[in-house]
Amino acid sequence: QVQLVESGGGWVHTGGALCLSCAPSGSVFSIKAIGWYRQAPGKQRELVATITSGGSTNYADYVKGRFTISRDSAKNMVYLQMNSKKPEDTAVYYCNAQRRMTTTATRNYWGQGTQVTVSS
Repeated sequence: QVQLVESGGGWVHTGGALCLSCAPSGSVFSIKAIGWYRQAPGKQRELVATITSGGSTNYADYVKGRFTISRDSAKNMVYLQMNSKKPEDTAVYYCNAQRRMTTTATRNYWGQGTQVTVSS
């Protein structure tokens, strides 16, 4: 099993800085990648950014250049630094872990989510 706990959400102005944290626990050695997703009211959950166990990152076009995903292996933490925020970034942000089950199969785990509200 993998457990994920997010923190750092809140209400911010577009010019303010915000950093979300994700703390994985449990079978972390088998995590293939960790990502941030978000879901705004009335919309589907969408990808924000991912980082693999090897350190490769991937960003959705709508956050590229504004958000940065990073990890601290020593602390076993993954972060999402949010800069140049827009009101449309308002959503519940979820941490996701893709756990390697076999050589070909993976399983997804989700955190409980943290609300981010951006006002202009």
